[in-house]
Amino acid sequence: MNKTTTSGTFYGIGVGPGPEGFLPVAAIAAVEKADIIFTPKSRYSHQSVAIQCLSGINIPPQKIQEIEFTMASDRSLLRSHYSGLAKTIAAELEKGLSVAYLTIGDTMTYSTYGYLLAALQDQLPRLEHRTFPGITSYSAAASALSWPLGEGKERILILPCPENQELLRQDIETHDVVILMKIGTRLEWVLSLLNKMGISQHCGFAHRIGLSDELLTNDIINLQTNQASGYLATLLIRKNARKKRHS
Repeated sequence: MNKTTTSGTFYGIGVGPGPEGFLPVAAIAAVEKADIIFTPKSRYSHQSVAIQCLSGINIPPQKIQEIEFTMASDRSLLRSHYSGLAKTIAAELEKGLSVAYLTIGDTMTYSTYGYLLAALQDQLPRLEHRTFPGITSYSAAASALSWPLGEGKERILILPCPENQELLRQDIETHDVVILMKIGTRLEWVLSLLNKMGISQHCGFAHRIGLSDELLTNDIINLQTNQASGYLATLLIRKNARKKRHS
């Protein structure tokens, strides 16, 4: 399919990392006016986390369509998945319906929303769309922990977790602050490295922020991996203790 026009408008909406009430007013208006709301859901969850983020907003259930998202690292599988999803959404747009797509966190920060938007633009070159930013997991974690992300001229690195300790050590040693995302099963050796480097006392950890089983701590020296997995987790790493800039 390669249509050149479409009547419906596509909205990409970052719903934040979990807590309700984090949506901008303009994004709420887009959600409310959308005819269909697509929301990603893990095959291992009974409900979409993104939908939980909309708690308190009156949305008719019949508007919502849950779609299973893929965590595959294989690029061909990713292309196939988002191409298929784009075809589904394009079919609704061509009916003149407006479609909202929800994504956890921010729409343009390590988000699969970018894959979907690109696939939609391939199929509908004149796609009418608007993308709304969302609050990132690390900014929400920093606020909840009272953990400044950058002060003065500190250098900040935002990255998905490397595959081994040496790579992560190099990243930490060459930056003042490291925001570590996509930790997954690597959490145990990451915590071990921070302890070996003697900087655990400068770090913060957030897991499933805003959800019922949220874990927030500035005491990662005693954090055990059986308390929290590295999924939906963010580590805030500071190489040195904060300088006192207020006195």
